[in-house]
Amino acid sequence: MKLYDSELNIMEILWRDGDTPAKRIAEITKEKVGWSKTTTYTIIKRCLDKGAIERHEPNFVCHAVVTREQAQEHETTELINKMYDGAPDRLIASLLGQKRLSTEEISRLKRLIDSLE
Repeated sequence: MKLYDSELNIMEILWRDGDTPAKRIAEITKEKVGWSKTTTYTIIKRCLDKGAIERHEPNFVCHAVVTREQAQEHETTELINKMYDGAPDRLIASLLGQKRLSTEEISRLKRLIDSLE
């Protein structure tokens, strides 16, 4: 499922804080993003309609159904398909070409690759 930036703002709160009343989510988004309560509730409704979150009573408590890892996997797959013709190695080559890696970072990547074989 595609989550847009506004929806990810809601999801980030739930991933960080766990189950949270919609009223509290509105307070957080007002403080951090400047959204009105109406805007926040509209975005929460979109997340509910997509099945990304569930609503529990009493107090309209929101619960994340989609995990951060699931959202990351979807976004990464979409990026690879859109920008790298579905080739994950091209994404990795692009990332590695932009930054000089430390010895420790190279070692971690090697261990990761070895574990995939």
